Amino acid sequence: MRLITPFDPWRGKLCTCPEKYSFSPYTGCGHKCIYCYITSYIQNAFQPRVKTFTIAQLERELKKLDKNKPISIANSSDPYTPMEAKNMLMREVLPVFIKKGFKLLIVTKSNLVVRDADILSKGRVCVSITITTLEEKIAKRLEPNAPPPIMRLKALETLSKMGVPTAIRLDPIIPGVNDATASIRALLEAACKAGVKQVTTSTYKAKPDSLSRLVKTFPELDEYIRSLYSKGERIGRSTYLPRELRRELILKVREVAQELSMDFATCREGFPELHTAATCDSSHLL
Repeated sequence: MRLITPFDPWRGKLCTCPEKYSFSPYTGCGHKCIYCYITSYIQNAFQPRVKTFTIAQLERELKKLDKNKPISIANSSDPYTPMEAKNMLMREVLPVFIKKGFKLLIVTKSNLVVRDADILSKGRVCVSITITTLEEKIAKRLEPNAPPPIMRLKALETLSKMGVPTAIRLDPIIPGVNDATASIRALLEAACKAGVKQVTTSTYKAKPDSLSRLVKTFPELDEYIRSLYSKGERIGRSTYLPRELRRELILKVREVAQELSMDFATCREGFPELHTAATCDSSHLL
């Protein structure tokens, strides 16, 4: 089985990502976010396992790849899942990619990425960190095992000061949970102050398993959320919010981003005309 594969999000017709590769040292993720979509296709998704491979195998695969295409680490399983603190796999693989001259897109929900800032700062690397809200009580319910949002924000600031391009993913926006304009503004203002260059956002796409976790975690919103998604549209394997509501929520983020002169993009929403960023995945910052 190949370690590095072409990025292909289920051939999603709404994906606007440029061509790139995908790599992850883990299968599954220990952050256990209630909205996570990987539980629909990864067995025991919240019990991360180390992939079995050697550095020699990784180097062999890299010889066959196009260096003009960035490598995204990772798209389904967070490379800085909690067990990475002890395993330190990223400190083994990052130098391999960087020495070979590959561009990297690090996507995570953990401030642990700062541990490897000494390596990241030597390569062509952009780090995107997901922060859904600055309200710790809500974040803890949404993302039980992820570091507090303030720690992720500080990680972005540290990386930015070291010259590593950074982006924030306000993803997903969930009606009634983190969609308040004041909450969005507070988050983006803090991110901008931390030196973040881009915000990419998207709305929650419901699947039976994640929707069940969501309404169990926020029982006070059960009827409201189910009602909204019952009027939504089926796209691919997920149920989206109604198109006009999605656009309304996304425009909230776009308006603040424009005020702060931050690049803006969406992820698989069907509104590419709203993008001000050259790429949705921040690869233009490399």
